[in-house]
Amino acid sequence: MNINNVKLVYFSPTGTNEAILKSIAGGLAVDDVETVNLTRESSLEHETLEFNEDVVILAAPVYAGRIPLTAIERFMKIKANHSLAIVVVVYGNRAYDDALLELKDLAVDVGFRVIAGAAFIGEHSFSSGEFPVADNRPDDQDIREAINFGYRIKEKILTLDTIRDAKEFEVPGHYPYQERSPSMHISPVSNENCEGCGLCVELCPTSAIYIDDVAISDSEMCILCSACIKGCPEKARFWESDNILEKARYLTENCSERKEPEVFGL
Repeated sequence: MNINNVKLVYFSPTGTNEAILKSIAGGLAVDDVETVNLTRESSLEHETLEFNEDVVILAAPVYAGRIPLTAIERFMKIKANHSLAIVVVVYGNRAYDDALLELKDLAVDVGFRVIAGAAFIGEHSFSSGEFPVADNRPDDQDIREAINFGYRIKEKILTLDTIRDAKEFEVPGHYPYQERSPSMHISPVSNENCEGCGLCVELCPTSAIYIDDVAISDSEMCILCSACIKGCPEKARFWESDNILEKARYLTENCSERKEPEVFGL
C-alpha cells in the first residue's frame, strides 16, 4: 500500500498531543497532511466525521489513567469505514494505565483497523515552576522518537497489499478499565494579572470559562486540563486548590525519573 495522505485527529488542550502527531507525520514523509483538531467545542461542525481508506493518527491525553470523557465523546462521532489508524496517548510521566487500550478499543468501535500504537510523554497538566513534572516535554529526544515512529509506520504500511492485511496486536492495559477518578468540581482561578482578554475562553475545551472583569471558571464543567493556565500570556491563571497542589507535589517527588516513549505493533 502507498500512503498519499495522512490525517491527524486529536484532542490536545495544552498542545502536547499536537506536537507529537506532527512529528510522527514528519516521519511518514507525505506531502498531504490534514489536521483535525477536536479540542474545542466548536471543532465538529457536523454530526459525523467520516474517513474512507485514509491513514489516520488518533491521539488523546491521559487523565488519571484514562482517556478524558470529552475526548471520547468527540471521537465517537467518527465513522472510519475500515481506514487505517495509529493510536497515540500522551501522559505526564506517571503512567498511562488503561488509556492506550481504551483508545485502541474506541478506534476499533468506530470502524478503524488499528495497525500501531504508542505512548509518549508530555508535560503534566499540573506541572509548574514550583512542581515541575515532565516539564518541557515533549523535548528534542521525544520528537526524534516520534519521527522514527512515523518512519517505521510507513515501512509497515508499505508491506501491506490491502488494508485487510493489517494484523491485530496487543497493548498494555486491562478491561474492564480502571474506574475513573470522581470529579473534584474545582477549577483554576485568576489573579490580579488578569486583563479579561478572553484568550482562556478560546483555549478551554469545554467552554467552562467566562469573563466578568476577570476570567471565571465553572468548576462543574472544568476537566482540569490546565490549558488556560499554560496558555495565559499574563500568567494570570493558577491552581489554588490544596488537592491539586498536593497531587502536583506528590508527582514531583515520586514521578520525576524520566520515562521514555513506548511503541506497539511494529
